[in-house]
Amino acid sequence: MTAPLLVAHDLSRAFTSGRRRVAALDGVSLSIAPGETLGLVGGSGCGKSTLARVLTRLVPPESGSIAFMGDDWLALSGGRLRAARRHLQMVFQDPLAAFNPRATVGGVIADALRIHAVVPREKRRAEVGQLIERVGLPSGLEERSIRDISGGQRQRVAIARAIAVQPRLIVLDEAASALDVSVRGRILELLVDVQRETGVAYLFISHDLAVIRAVSHRIAVMAAGRIVEEGPAAAVIAAPASDTLRELIGAVPALKGNPQA
Repeated sequence: MTAPLLVAHDLSRAFTSGRRRVAALDGVSLSIAPGETLGLVGGSGCGKSTLARVLTRLVPPESGSIAFMGDDWLALSGGRLRAARRHLQMVFQDPLAAFNPRATVGGVIADALRIHAVVPREKRRAEVGQLIERVGLPSGLEERSIRDISGGQRQRVAIARAIAVQPRLIVLDEAASALDVSVRGRILELLVDVQRETGVAYLFISHDLAVIRAVSHRIAVMAAGRIVEEGPAAAVIAAPASDTLRELIGAVPALKGNPQA
């Protein structure tokens, strides 16, 4: 049996709002296998984005543990942490907020190659061109400002930057929710193709159950900072056990077969 790529156990994190202490994560545990897509679905404010930021160490948990690639992910520091970060990447809902707004398309991708020393300096330009082509962007886009391309193109650049460093796991936090339907479909197809070719694992976070169903091998359902349901995608959809999932299913006109199954 293949060992899990990532295992999170009993993660908790709270924030203070005025005089109130709000539990964003309340004992969350999950695992992701190599090459697997775990879809994380839930309503707004349920803790999905906080979990993404805790797993990627953008926000520290107050308690709990994370093992990634067999290491204590929360204990890594210095050079070991920099080396491990290459293998766990994140794609945000609004990639412009995660990019230097003055950067070019080529510069955004080249920076990832440089920081993680993926290819020698003399080969970076060619590698950037190949990555741009890989994600379906037109050649010659390298010199364009990241501000001057469309939202769908920026999301492809974000994916190109993430896959450039050959990660083992990519966390995608509402990465398709701001895109129109046709662009969203092409982005999902791209992600599935990349996974088939490279074996990368995804944690795909969304409030949109139809999107989650389309790409996931397993589904976890969040409500009020907790995982309330988890299992194989088709089985969970066919027999929802939580009120949260039943409400999400009721909001989707039709759920069709899973191309990943």
